[in-house]
Order: sequence, then structure tokens, then C-alpha cells
Amino acid sequence: MTPAARTAPAPFGRALCAMITPFTATGTLDTDGARLLADRLVSAGCDGLVLSGTTGESPTTSDAEKAELVAAVREAVGDRASIVAGVGTSDTRHTVRLARDAEKAGADGVLVVSPYYSRPPQDALEAHFREVADASALPVMLYDIPGRTGTRIEPDTMLRLAGHPRIVAVKDCSYDFLGAQKVLARTDLAYYAGCEEHHLALYAVGGAGYVSTVANVIPAHLRAVLDAFDAGDTAGAAVRQHRVMELVESMMASGLPGTVTAKALLGGLGLPAGPVRAPLRPAGRKTTDGLRAACERLVSGPHS
Repeated sequence: MTPAARTAPAPFGRALCAMITPFTATGTLDTDGARLLADRLVSAGCDGLVLSGTTGESPTTSDAEKAELVAAVREAVGDRASIVAGVGTSDTRHTVRLARDAEKAGADGVLVVSPYYSRPPQDALEAHFREVADASALPVMLYDIPGRTGTRIEPDTMLRLAGHPRIVAVKDCSYDFLGAQKVLARTDLAYYAGCEEHHLALYAVGGAGYVSTVANVIPAHLRAVLDAFDAGDTAGAAVRQHRVMELVESMMASGLPGTVTAKALLGGLGLPAGPVRAPLRPAGRKTTDGLRAACERLVSGPHS
């Protein structure tokens, strides 16, 4: 088939991993592990790495650890992949400070989540994002995940924010496919699927790609979905997307955060992960065994 032409903007690449933050057995930041994991992910097809997001346990890492993580991963991947640093907090001044720290540490962009708990109205939310975007020279990816923050970035707010020269992308966890397409049709914002089951669907209507927790474990399998679609093999892309769904469901719909399930699998594979930080707790033996079985079925099956 003739390859499909892609015109959608993808400022940070197409296949992005929401990377876990490796810790040592005693719970300190494992920069050596972060370098090893980052190199593995990029070598397996990740165009970009999102650090200190939800999967990266940003609420329980310090400002200094966040900057140290960016510097370590930058050293490991060089210019082979983009680095997007999560800087969102519930405090605008703190978020501004983290954005500037990320720029100094070598990030290529920042991920900014809606301020949580305070649930600002849309005009205050817009002002928050503009202030953060004005604080550094880095491009901004907005993070719309109302299930965690309690506040939606409404489509009309997205349309206004799209006019800011440094607000270039959205990580979409809104579960509002209609709203996402409304913004896609009327702006140049790059939309990245933040929900694993939406990777192919959003890509097919002009999305830029994905930011994936599951990519910590199967980066090449997820990249293959986009590659098949770009090659014009839309049926093959759908088959590949369907094949990863068992593992996606096991990791993301088991009642445990994706951070917990990703670290359980990575640890079982002998890859850098370490413990999660409280209040999160590690996966139990039964859950871990089920995750490993789902992963083994995927890896040993066709198109592996």
C-alpha cells in the first residue's frame, strides 16, 4: 500500500513513553537506572520520554530530584529523543520555578497539568497556563486529565490557549473524543493520546501520537501500531492495537495505578524500577504473576 501522508504536527515525536522514575532499594533516585531505562526505551523506538509525570511519581519526588532526572536522561539519550519534563503543581509560582529548572537541566519541553485540588475556573486556568508558558523558552504540552485533577481544560479554553506561541501540544486524558476533534479541527495543537486505548483512534483523526505508560514495558509493540498505520496498513494497525489490549487492561484497569503495574513488570524483567513511594504500595504476588503472564502471551504471539 502507498504510505499515508502525515500532516499532523508532532513537536516531540510520535511515540512517547511516560517513563517511570527508578528508585534504589532504599527509595532514593536511581540515576544510573534511569539512564539504562531511557536508553532501552529510545533504542526500542520511543521518539520522546516524558519524565516526572503521573507515571513518574511527580507528587513524591523533590524539585532537585526532578532536575537531576532530566539531566541524567539527557546524558543517556543525547539528541536521539525529546525530553518533556513534568512541571505541573497546584501552585503557579512553584510550576513556573520547575519549568525554569527543567530548561536549565536540558529538557526540550514541559508537561503542565491543571492545578489540582483548588479546581480553578476556566479563566484562572487559562491565566495559569499562560504564566507558565511565558516563564521559559520551552514549548508546553498541556495535560488534560480531569479524573485526577478535578478540572477539565474545556475545548474553548484550549482554542484560546492555542494562540500562545509556546503552547504547542496536549496530552489528552479527557475521554472526550468529540472535544479533542473539535480542537484538532480548529488549531495546530499536537494531540497526544494519554489513554492507551485511544492511541490508534486519535492518531487516525489527526493526532500526533501517544504518551504511554505501557510503553515502559512494550515500547516496540506500541510503536508498531503507528508504523503500520503510516505505511497504509490500517487493518494491520488495528490488529496490532487489539493485540496489546490484554496487557493494557491488565496494567491500566486493574484498580492499581500504572506506575505500580509498570514497576512490577519492569522489576520482573530485571530492568531498573525499584519500589514505589508511599502512599503507593507495590503490586501483590498474584497481580504481578497475572501481569507477567499477559506480557508473555503478547511477546510470544504473532507480530511480536
